[in-house]
Amino acid sequence: MSIIAKSLTIQYSSNTELFSKMFEKMYNLCAEEKWGDPFSYARSREIYMANTLGHIIAPEYSGADAYEDLEMKIPVEYKSTICSKPSATYNGISVQPTWEDQMSYLINKKIGCYPRHYFARFNGGKIVEMYCMECDKVLEGLLPKLKKQYNKINKGVDPRLGAQLTEKYIIEHSTKIM
Repeated sequence: MSIIAKSLTIQYSSNTELFSKMFEKMYNLCAEEKWGDPFSYARSREIYMANTLGHIIAPEYSGADAYEDLEMKIPVEYKSTICSKPSATYNGISVQPTWEDQMSYLINKKIGCYPRHYFARFNGGKIVEMYCMECDKVLEGLLPKLKKQYNKINKGVDPRLGAQLTEKYIIEHSTKIM
């Protein structure tokens, strides 16, 4: 084996060991703090956002992402992106039998039940900007898009609903907090 190959093998080996150790430490830290599995979907970003904002991480994966208060009575929703511009995607929304049922679900169980929604844009491993939007503005931005999608005749393979809040909408209707 050449000197270069040995050097690459040593570098590869030490980096893979370091990654494994960091992975285990991150997982163990999150277990100790009862933050959940940091490698489940975007949970690590939710943990980062909650810690940055001084929020309490939600103990469950479904429902609220975090709580603004120690009593865990004010649930919040987090959305994060790694795109070059802020955006928030709401995907996988269950379809209800009627539009009236759908609105009730969106307002009371899926979106409107979180008084504030926080949107973070990450660059690499850091939050570079963050916004906070009240739920009425989130609903105002999403409902027309979701209704249009709900009323489509051909819903495709996955009938669940999804819509996005754009950079323009976020900037115009939220408070920049970072």
